[in-house]
Amino acid sequence: MGPHFKKTVTLDHGGRRLELGVAQELFSSHEVDVGTRLLLRTLAGPEHASRRRVLDLGCGYGPLGLALRAAAADRVVHLVDRDALAVEYSRENAARNRLDDVEVYGSLGYADVRGSGFDLIVSNIPAKAGPPVIERLLLGGAGLLAPGGLVAVVVIAPLRASVTAVLEGAPGVEVVFRRATASYAVFHYRFRDWPAPPATPDGPADGLGVYERGRLTVTHAGVSVRLRTAWGLPEFDSLGVLSRLVADALLRPGGRPPRTALVLHPGPGHLPCLLWAGRRPAELRLVDRDLLALRFSQANLVANGCPVERVATAHRVGPDPAALADADLVVAMLRPKEPPEATAATLRQLVAAVPRGATVVVGGGSTAVTRGLAALEAAKLPFRTLDRRRGRGASAVVLERR
Repeated sequence: MGPHFKKTVTLDHGGRRLELGVAQELFSSHEVDVGTRLLLRTLAGPEHASRRRVLDLGCGYGPLGLALRAAAADRVVHLVDRDALAVEYSRENAARNRLDDVEVYGSLGYADVRGSGFDLIVSNIPAKAGPPVIERLLLGGAGLLAPGGLVAVVVIAPLRASVTAVLEGAPGVEVVFRRATASYAVFHYRFRDWPAPPATPDGPADGLGVYERGRLTVTHAGVSVRLRTAWGLPEFDSLGVLSRLVADALLRPGGRPPRTALVLHPGPGHLPCLLWAGRRPAELRLVDRDLLALRFSQANLVANGCPVERVATAHRVGPDPAALADADLVVAMLRPKEPPEATAATLRQLVAAVPRGATVVVGGGSTAVTRGLAALEAAKLPFRTLDRRRGRGASAVVLERR
């Protein structure tokens, strides 16, 4: 299952034993968590057997949705997640367990869900999402349910009171089942006479307000940009040391503007916006596992004057080689918790796929960057190091493809 693979875990439900591949960076990579198992037990009764269309929101590597699919032969299940690695693992786990009628794709909350008329929406609500986002996850699926449809969620015990307050304070919500343990709480609820959601404007910023944390002006090397920041994305109050090192490399004087620049893991958009404001590339390609990062980066670029037609986004674990083949500048921000094997594989792909003469700027922890350079040397890839900057355990290196 690739360089992110950690182990295989098992899950018994509905008379089936599922074998699920997991990645270190996905939630509950040691084993299927107790909250998920508790939620599945509350849905195992005959009264839920007829719930044919199911949506698993925030699916991770797929234990909830795939277990519900395995328990009923006529079920159609949609599994969605904002993390492309979760989407990849859920899709592979569905194939591994020979489960058909399963659709797996990326979605930021409910924003990208395909279709409606679901009989059941399930979710293991992420505790760190923040109160506004949690409220959206609890209530935002009303318009996607079929008549009589049910939402079933599990939360950790510290969220029990706040979730109860949201559900009891929302007009038209009927809680039909509760179960609490010392560590978790499960809620089943329906919507009655729920008001239609208000219309929202089109555009890359559509629907991002619930995630917004604040507004920030970033100035570096004489270039200033204005950014919206997001809960759950880094550098919400200032530009970090690593981003400053990479920005130094991107905004150094001299040289012609890049024609096509690709930014891997752009976060909320600090570096793409500085790159746009300082060097005006003809095209910017953004690649990230996290849909939230992609959407904020795109919105911030457009807000800073970049024409929307010059920005392309790709929700992927790594860049498509075709997107690298004509890129003359690549900026790769290494994920701090990514396995070393995955980081090495990413750097090998970048240097192998870009054209001769292209510049690759890599930013990350100093140890990760050093290991990555060693992996490039071991692979005997044609490159040379033009510059390296260090500070406070961070490192940025500028490479040229030879």
